[in-house]
Amino acid sequence: MTVLQALLKHADRLVGRLIIQLLPPSSHRDVRLPPISVLFIRPGGIGDAVLLIPAVRALRRCFPGVSIDILAERRNAGVFVLCPGISSVRRYDVASEFRAALKSRYDLVIDTEQWHRLSAVAARLIRAGARIGFVTNERRRLFTQAIPYEQDDYEADSFMRLLAPLGCGGGRGEGQFLDVAERDAETAESLLASLKRRVFVTLFPGASIAERCWGGGKFAELATRLQRKEIAVVVVGSAVDSEDAETIERAGALNLAGKTSLAETAAVLARSSLLVSGDSGILHIAVGLGVPTVSLFGPGREKKWAPRGDSHIVINKDLPCSPCTTFGYTPKCPVNARCMADISVDEVESSVLALLATKKIQ
Repeated sequence: MTVLQALLKHADRLVGRLIIQLLPPSSHRDVRLPPISVLFIRPGGIGDAVLLIPAVRALRRCFPGVSIDILAERRNAGVFVLCPGISSVRRYDVASEFRAALKSRYDLVIDTEQWHRLSAVAARLIRAGARIGFVTNERRRLFTQAIPYEQDDYEADSFMRLLAPLGCGGGRGEGQFLDVAERDAETAESLLASLKRRVFVTLFPGASIAERCWGGGKFAELATRLQRKEIAVVVVGSAVDSEDAETIERAGALNLAGKTSLAETAAVLARSSLLVSGDSGILHIAVGLGVPTVSLFGPGREKKWAPRGDSHIVINKDLPCSPCTTFGYTPKCPVNARCMADISVDEVESSVLALLATKKIQ
């Protein structure tokens, strides 16, 4: 978490509730159809942004002429490059872009934040005919349509439910819903040239918090085993994942960590036969590209965030203390994230080989 992200969360706790109480509440109001202009507010991480895209696409299917803008953050704004047809993407944490959003006018603002209050305040301040958001705390006062939110619903389904007042939505957020631009696909081909179009498995060792990490040593051992079976391995990530990535590289993997943009990382994933990852934004990008995955869950909520379908295997030790994350907050673990540490290289390798053996992935 960056210093700015920490400050925003602190401000949300201290002043968000107070600001909400000072603002006049919004009365219930039906959404005027068809909407001509819609703003989705999506602060937070990469995974939330990815799983919002099925709802964005569903809205466009319902109303083909609608203009869709996004108000995101620096850390997740790049995701929306993978969703053609969005009119503009502004960033919540860039003052000039936030001011531009406040000066705009929309038929509808949809706040997709699940808990924090300041995004609801922003939705209330932006001129709009109607406002839709989740009912999780006092933020409900600022919406003209308040939507229930459940911790055990798959997150793409939760986002889709925000479209219910418009009479559209449907679907379950499954199947391919992300698109890679041709220029990024060409970059990926260049970066992967040394593999000579061999089948390869991609590893992502990173995570937003330490408790979700499996460990560079275990990923390196997995890479060694796969290469003994003549399966090439590629590691992706950002510069902050470099230490683990270098450990995996020493095991013979092609190391692309810190060498690609988010869109280029997606293009690498699109060429991959399979991704192995913890609960992460990169995992959700792979799912959105239709790439099979083996995912490692512990602190996070499997029902809400884990991939679904026959092309995905979720490994979860289901310890009594797991999951411990609620609304993005994970408490300090008193047992050193045993839920992740207990996942063995043997069971991850077996899951990878089982998926690669299916006709779908050959």
